[in-house]
Amino acid sequence: MEYEVYALKYARRDAKRAEHFIGGDPHDAPMPMDYFVWAIVGGGKAWIVDTGFTAEVAKKRKREYLRCPIESLSMLGINPDEVEDVIISHLHYDHVGSFHKFAKARFHLQEPEMQYATGRYMKYAKLRHSFEIDDVVGIVRMNFAERVVFHNGDAEVAPGIKLHFCGGHSAGLQCVTVNTARGTVVLATDVTHFYENSETYRPFTTAFHIGCMLEGFDKLRQLSPTPKHMVPGHDPEVMQRYPAVPGLEGIAVALHKEPSK
Repeated sequence: MEYEVYALKYARRDAKRAEHFIGGDPHDAPMPMDYFVWAIVGGGKAWIVDTGFTAEVAKKRKREYLRCPIESLSMLGINPDEVEDVIISHLHYDHVGSFHKFAKARFHLQEPEMQYATGRYMKYAKLRHSFEIDDVVGIVRMNFAERVVFHNGDAEVAPGIKLHFCGGHSAGLQCVTVNTARGTVVLATDVTHFYENSETYRPFTTAFHIGCMLEGFDKLRQLSPTPKHMVPGHDPEVMQRYPAVPGLEGIAVALHKEPSK
């Protein structure tokens, strides 16, 4: 089975290089961050990877909110009410915040991530900062409603769509590989925020386990047929390297098409 894969940009923020590398950076240059959700389409169905955050959270965290990521799926011909499977890479606020906008979807999550987000480490402000308590409680409620599918390690959710446990940035972080016409596309999610994090082995500043984050960079290399097949989680370069969906320039790009570099 081959799929089409899309990245949809829903928010952004201005930042400096030093904010994205443990140990900082000698250059005080801008390094903005984009926020995405991803859609995998094939066989008359759509699988969504991550659900973004809400306008309310954008205001609270001072992010530039461009559009509701879930309502915007309709621009790709996807009806959120018909989506049956949503993959949550991890429970940080910018990856799970609009989960409630899916009427019937199951949520695929690594079990260690739920344990992390509800466990002893959340007493530390540095670690809980990336979570919104309402999101975490909301996924607990989804589990009580029998709408969470827990995984412990790598798994296949559909023929040609696989989850890969990585950890590092968050305790239960996972990335996704998708079979496409150009080969296996690796949706790194936050295993690497920018191309540069993994290319230079410089970990991102938000980390639960730095060693696992570095091993995650190794895993991305193992999963990717070539460097062009790996798509980072927050890099504005993604919007430049991949062809825009016709009519959605600056909003959505096709990751199953060849990138420019």
